[in-house]
Amino acid sequence: MSGAVQTGWASSAGPAAPTPAGSRRRWLLAVTVAWAVLLAGLTWISVRNDPPTVREQRSLDQAGPVVDRAVGELARAAGAAGLLELGPARVASGCRVTPFADGARLRREVGVLAATGDERAVLAGIAERLPASWRAGVGPGVDGPELRADAGEFVAVEGRPTVDGRVRLVVDTGCRPVGTGYTPALATAGDPETAALTAALRALDRPGDAASELVTAPCPGGGLARTAWSANGPGPAASAAALAPLAGNGPLLDQPPVYAYRSGVVTVLAEISQDATRLAATVGCPG
Repeated sequence: MSGAVQTGWASSAGPAAPTPAGSRRRWLLAVTVAWAVLLAGLTWISVRNDPPTVREQRSLDQAGPVVDRAVGELARAAGAAGLLELGPARVASGCRVTPFADGARLRREVGVLAATGDERAVLAGIAERLPASWRAGVGPGVDGPELRADAGEFVAVEGRPTVDGRVRLVVDTGCRPVGTGYTPALATAGDPETAALTAALRALDRPGDAASELVTAPCPGGGLARTAWSANGPGPAASAAALAPLAGNGPLLDQPPVYAYRSGVVTVLAEISQDATRLAATVGCPG
């Protein structure tokens, strides 16, 4: 009998038992799958129920109402005598939310009267009248005092002086996913600002029925702050002196090319140059 081992001989003991290493791999795979399912479930619950923890979790259409309410709060804090105008919404696209996703940012501005030398006091007064949750404060900036606040939902508020007797307050969302985009609330102009704007246009020998645009913001106590504004290109030579008869007790601001005055409950702001004339008539929020 040959002692050689025959090749191809099937063992009568059956298939080899699984090795400990193979069993461990299957166990780790099962745990990994279960963990992934758990994370997916927790993420879904968090997205549906938890508040956002980073700006990128709030799209522009969701942040828009926060911006509008913030503008209304600023209008109230500025006071009827200090509020000069509400700026229109500006949406700038082209920023990057992530390296792989485009976004946009929304900004709105509020112009407030501040005589030269009084800028810090004006900003401090506004900060004091803002909601406590905003944590508003005024500190030194590069070009003078600066107001900084957080309007919530990662919407920032900043304020700083300009060079013409005003301070500019800016509400800014930062770069966000666009979502369905920002849509301003529909509103119609009221009689006071329309009448004041028409009178100013006529005084400057501009068409009294010139088309105007309207920007609004919800007041904290109800109602709307409104600015009707009109911009005209070159026309007959205009001078702020033509507005003096409308200024009653005198102008609020007379620093060419800027002129502002009160007409009843309306503040009229004029920026007059050889290239363009811009007028804004504003009704603010109750104090």
